[in-house]
Amino acid sequence: MKRNFLRPPHGAAEWSADAVRALALLSVVAAFIWWEPTDAGVLALVLPGVVLPRFVGVHPLFDIVYSLVLLVAAWSNVFDLYTSIWWWDIAVHVTATGVVAVMAYLFFARLGMLVDPASRSFTLGTALVLCTALGLAASAVWEMVEWLGKTYISSSIFVAYDDTIGDMAVGGLGALIAGVLLRVLPLGLRPAGAQSLTTPVETKHS
Repeated sequence: MKRNFLRPPHGAAEWSADAVRALALLSVVAAFIWWEPTDAGVLALVLPGVVLPRFVGVHPLFDIVYSLVLLVAAWSNVFDLYTSIWWWDIAVHVTATGVVAVMAYLFFARLGMLVDPASRSFTLGTALVLCTALGLAASAVWEMVEWLGKTYISSSIFVAYDDTIGDMAVGGLGALIAGVLLRVLPLGLRPAGAQSLTTPVETKHS
């Protein structure tokens, strides 16, 4: 994974993905200067997430979508969109959990613990079960982070039982949908250190 991280970008999509990472870093600085330190802290939590695709070596278009979704989720907290737009929290949890579940699957596939999505042995059932499980796990961790934030950082963070269960439920739905997309889209891993991946390593079969 170190070779993936150090490999120079090739093509417009990979340059754009790195530009989103730079935007994430600038977002932390901007939030610290013009908003609250807690807002900068929330945006700082995104930084490890947007760097991860570089290590894993994912498709550059997914890299862009994944990183932008994380940034939108963080900035939504800064602008209080979760409370001002009733459906925004649901939409973000569905989308963010979905992309995080796919990224988690690709991360474990890179480590050799799961099957590469481009492999012939990668089935729809595998995608649905594992992506949903990973998404639900990620949702649980996020709700724990929210509880820790409310308990030890700021009481303004909204945490309630119904909200927690609802967020995990819609997050699981997002991960389920993401599992289908992972099966049908060409999101196979790029060979370590290789140039931009535009097609799967192996041809999928129905």
